[in-house]
Amino acid sequence: MNINTPELEKSFMNGAYTEKKTIFSPKEIIFRSQGRAKVFTISSRLQVIMLALLLLIGMWSFYSYYIYNRSGVIISYKDKEIGETRDAYVQLMTDFVTLNKNITEVMSSIEQKNAKAEVENYKRQASIVEERIKQITEEKEWLSSDALSEKISLNEALLQRDIAASERDELKDQLREMEKIIKDIKAAEIEVLEKVEKIASREMGKIKNAFNSINVPLKKSGLYFNALANSKKGANSGGPYIPAPQQRLKDKKLNDKISKIFGDVDKWEYYKEVAEYVPLGKPVWSYWVTSNYGSRSDPFNGKSARHKGVDLASRTGNKIKIRARGKVTRAEYAGGYGNLVVVDHGNGFQTKYAHLHKIYVKKGDYVEVDDTLGEVGTTGRSTGPHLHYEVLYQGRNVDPMPFIKAKISS
Repeated sequence: MNINTPELEKSFMNGAYTEKKTIFSPKEIIFRSQGRAKVFTISSRLQVIMLALLLLIGMWSFYSYYIYNRSGVIISYKDKEIGETRDAYVQLMTDFVTLNKNITEVMSSIEQKNAKAEVENYKRQASIVEERIKQITEEKEWLSSDALSEKISLNEALLQRDIAASERDELKDQLREMEKIIKDIKAAEIEVLEKVEKIASREMGKIKNAFNSINVPLKKSGLYFNALANSKKGANSGGPYIPAPQQRLKDKKLNDKISKIFGDVDKWEYYKEVAEYVPLGKPVWSYWVTSNYGSRSDPFNGKSARHKGVDLASRTGNKIKIRARGKVTRAEYAGGYGNLVVVDHGNGFQTKYAHLHKIYVKKGDYVEVDDTLGEVGTTGRSTGPHLHYEVLYQGRNVDPMPFIKAKISS
């Protein structure tokens, strides 16, 4: 069923019917120029944004106008207060001038009959002025000079307190940091000392093992080398006994540990010193043994003979090194020994080096470990280039091979 009114039908026929649109529906703006048309469309969203901007601008303008007027009112009120204060002080000054004038009159009439009345009148006027000053001061909340000084002193005290507290906290932080650093340093020192203790113990063990190995041939001859009885440390000293103050740590466990470490280091140094005077190691770098210590067949006549050392065959000219500190007691040609060097090590040990090609030292020379005594040769009673090497302890020959094989350095 269709219902058509005459007006509706007329609208459809004329093409004038339009759909009802919202306020922010898209708008079109048409520009015509030289027979051409350009259409600009304003979307609903853009219309809303523009309206919001207009509202914000309007609100800001209203607020600015309000603040401007309000500021004018406040400034006017403050100007009024200043004017009233100025007038009040002008009035006070007038009253004080009047009082000063009255003072002279009061003093001149002090002996008159109405003197008492004049004084009372002056007091009343002064009381009125004082009351007005108090009233103005209370209304304007002005501070007296004493109150102001008290307030400044209080603020300074609070400031100093805050500064002191800040410095105290900073010092506490620095103290904690220092304690942490000291603790770390202490731990690092203990770690280093423990490593030193391990090194000292290991190196001292090597020296002890070397001494044990050389004592094997010495015992066969009824001898024994006691390292603890052969140190030169502490010799040539004296003087009155003055006990030194002992600085000990509060931590007993730590103090005992450090004392033990230093004790082990001292022992290591002691054994190192003793080892410097004991001929440990090989006197030539490259060699092979051609004749051992003890009984052997003589290389020239084949008869049984006693060999006091070992023959270390090597190339002619190879360097012969001293293995312990000492003093050269002989450096000469000695018959069957050929060119011979004898070194006294000062602790019961002597070493002999025979058949040398060349001698580099002379009698009376002091030699250090690894000094060169001469060159391997074949002088004297010899069948070829070699070093005849002897070791003596307490004047008696012992087997040199344990001394040659003894090792201290790894």
